[in-house]
Amino acid sequence: MDKSQLPRFHRRFLLPRFWPTWLVLGFFWLIAQLPVQANQFIGRGLGLLFYYLAKSRRRYAEINIALCFPELDAAAQAKMVRGTLVATGLSITETAIGLWGQADKMRNRYEISGLEHIAEAQAQGKGVLLCGSHLTTIDISGRIMAYHIDADVLYRADPNPLMAYAIAKARSRVNGSAINRDDTRQLIKSLRQGRIVWYAPDQDYGRNHSVFVPFFGVPAATVVATSRIAKLSGCAVIPFFCFREPGGRYRLEIQPALENYPSGDDIADATRINLILEQAIRQAPEQYLWVHRRFKTRPEGEASFYPPKKKRGSRPKL
Repeated sequence: MDKSQLPRFHRRFLLPRFWPTWLVLGFFWLIAQLPVQANQFIGRGLGLLFYYLAKSRRRYAEINIALCFPELDAAAQAKMVRGTLVATGLSITETAIGLWGQADKMRNRYEISGLEHIAEAQAQGKGVLLCGSHLTTIDISGRIMAYHIDADVLYRADPNPLMAYAIAKARSRVNGSAINRDDTRQLIKSLRQGRIVWYAPDQDYGRNHSVFVPFFGVPAATVVATSRIAKLSGCAVIPFFCFREPGGRYRLEIQPALENYPSGDDIADATRINLILEQAIRQAPEQYLWVHRRFKTRPEGEASFYPPKKKRGSRPKL
């Protein structure tokens, strides 16, 4: 696979302004070497710190959970918010294992079902779009799936160029190619070549190329790219989810390929995808990334659910 478009190492990464990033990467590497349960202990501690310190993210989670689970009373919603922030902390330390941990570290810590659905699609000469969601097990699931398949992953480059380089390099070492999420041409090419690509269509990317369809009963700007990628590439769309289980174990669920998809109706297809994601998230709702602004874009004339972001002060000139 051509990995020439990955972020590259630059000598400027050795300059003092990047030393804090090197310390963070060193921390990730160190916790990746710990036993899984020790790693998770640290992750839970980070999550509790986020709960008390990351007030804006906690507020997003509170709003999202109140919108999506109106049937829960205030105490149950508050418990889910706390669980969500803890899961977010766990995702950081688990990501360290997924990217920099020993290759065999997770081999005896998971159960997986549905691999036959991927094999069946490939036997038909199709590429596979593994359609998932932003559960907080994203990177650890990539490490586990690498024991069974060679999949490409979409990524969004970190604004810190050293961090972007380190993460993209690690992901491409564990999985297949790391494809920039804006590089639709490479995504379609990989699928046409019969490759497997992991993809999550559950974030709010704005009004362009989106339709408003329900997500937990709330109109949400939902990308129509999933069905269009399937149409252009002829790939099979296979839902895939990973859940965190007690005792440092994981459960991976691969569902059958979607039939009669795409249908030619963007709204029907987007609604179908959101319903599949919702059904999976309901299995472990606190493990979903509720800390992002899923309902940021609203239909015309509808007020935002979220408080306005505080503007950062301009840097003083030296």
